[in-house]
Amino acid sequence: MKKILFLSLTGLLILGSCAQQHSGNYNVLIAEARALNAAGAYSESGEKYSAAFESAEDIDSISHRYEAATSWALAKQKDQAFEQLNLLTDEGKYSDLWQISSDDNFNSLRSDGRWMDVLTKVSENKKEAEAGLAEVAALLEVVYYDDQKLRQESAGIQEQYGRDSEEIRAHWELIGNQDSINLIKVKKVLDENGWLGTELIGRSANSALFLVIQHAGLETQEEYLPMLRQAVKRGAASPADLALLEDRVELRQGKKQIYGSQVAMDQETGEYYVSPLLDPENVNRRRAEVGLGPIEDYVSTWNIIWDAETYKTTQDSTSTKSDPQ
Repeated sequence: MKKILFLSLTGLLILGSCAQQHSGNYNVLIAEARALNAAGAYSESGEKYSAAFESAEDIDSISHRYEAATSWALAKQKDQAFEQLNLLTDEGKYSDLWQISSDDNFNSLRSDGRWMDVLTKVSENKKEAEAGLAEVAALLEVVYYDDQKLRQESAGIQEQYGRDSEEIRAHWELIGNQDSINLIKVKKVLDENGWLGTELIGRSANSALFLVIQHAGLETQEEYLPMLRQAVKRGAASPADLALLEDRVELRQGKKQIYGSQVAMDQETGEYYVSPLLDPENVNRRRAEVGLGPIEDYVSTWNIIWDAETYKTTQDSTSTKSDPQ
């Protein structure tokens, strides 16, 4: 049976009175509707969604309307499905054309002439939404520049004054301050718009979202990691970026990284090494799955010679670390 598709943050905007919270009865009905869908009782699921909407007319959400439409479509109840889709597109201004056009849950509707009307409305909503993102893209491009410029300058400062110098410490303090400013900007964008893809804001602006979260604290990374995972599924973010953030979060949680993207430095010798890694023999297979090159090539940047067998015998012997930023 087909599972219901839950939307990302961009699909969680509320129709009507956005500020109100769902009543207890509404939440119960939505949970029951989802359970019925998962069990393959699609008509019964659609009825539960309808009951939920009737119980609290002004607080139904785009995500729940979408879910209701999938239940009715899977039940082959076309009129009810299109009723939900029309509310979704007309009142909710739903604009994720890629998601709805590729969702197999709507296969029963594709031969109906009303389906193209729905896609046309979604396309129009998408164009309208994109027109309002120019300012967001411009802001994120500046964030990207500020993030990368200071980090690129650090190599020259370290080479000139040394890695333990006052100059390099002052520079990293400057980077930390800029990261805090950038994080405020990026969190606002993510909370209001979700994880925006390159087709909406361009490559640099899209990269800025990842870079700022990658350089943030663990609590922030844990908060936005699920959003990045959903963005990758929608094609709005890079699987390689997700792999890097997954690795950093795993290490910060006291676990082993998965893709070998995180490198640390021995504070006594100044030598770099690969941070604790799960199943090192198969790391290149995992890296290839997310579009990352061989670990041998990657770690050579830090003058590390990779050998899985040697690594297994030495990875637990290293002590004090500091991750390159």
